[in-house]
Amino acid sequence: MNSTNETSAERKTEEHGDNLLDHLNSEEGSDTEQTHFGFKQVAKEQKEAMVADVFHSVAAKYDVMNDLMSFGIHRIWKRYTIDCSGIRPGQKVLDLAGGTGDLAAKFSRIVGETGQVTLADINHSMLMVGKEKLTNMGIMSNLNYVQANAEALPFPDNHFDLVTMAFGLRNVTEKSNALASIFRVLKPGGRLLVLEFSKPSSELLSKIYDTYSFHLLPKMGQLVANDAESYQYLAESIRMHPDQETLEDMMKEVGFEQTSFTNLTGGIVALHRGFKF
Repeated sequence: MNSTNETSAERKTEEHGDNLLDHLNSEEGSDTEQTHFGFKQVAKEQKEAMVADVFHSVAAKYDVMNDLMSFGIHRIWKRYTIDCSGIRPGQKVLDLAGGTGDLAAKFSRIVGETGQVTLADINHSMLMVGKEKLTNMGIMSNLNYVQANAEALPFPDNHFDLVTMAFGLRNVTEKSNALASIFRVLKPGGRLLVLEFSKPSSELLSKIYDTYSFHLLPKMGQLVANDAESYQYLAESIRMHPDQETLEDMMKEVGFEQTSFTNLTGGIVALHRGFKF
């Protein structure tokens, strides 16, 4: 990428960051039919298919790229999420947008034979990669797989003790609908954990992160997955995702209580918590 494109990408990042709330207002309940797909404006009804194409493309190399992109740190973020879950044997867990099943595998062992873990993802390719991976690990008896849209979950009310969503919420078209759907399927006393890329807490870290995301990440995607465009979208989707405070407010608006978030790796990632009472 040449210097002209680099300057343009950085300018876009700043512009979209400054106008994020306007985009979210547009996305979450106005009369417009437009939403964002990365930095692009697209018709709302097109976004789901466009996101699906991204993850169909990256599914086979998803785990490898996660390790490369995060230098393995994503494993620490997920371990922290599991440690914060409070999950116990015999309980029911929904790992939403669970992809290749890193969280589901751990939860399966914790809840044991009397518990149940549902690995759900809207993308069939990701779900099949996860199913093959976990089956090869010998995890079968208490784990089931469901292709599901987070905005309209096909589960009963008050069903799960815990719902986790790791690196998936930013790809949802109507985020408030997804949060409300999650709230519905949680039992009273249940909790939601959202692990997602967020806003770095320092300006210096933010600049370093932008340089990495827009200059190096697409090149890594091209080299490893033969797909620079999908990883360009992933970088853009992170910048368009609500910051920590905005997402916490969205959780409160649909009914979650005792909400909080913890910044990880300087706010590059944040773990959000919310309870249903």
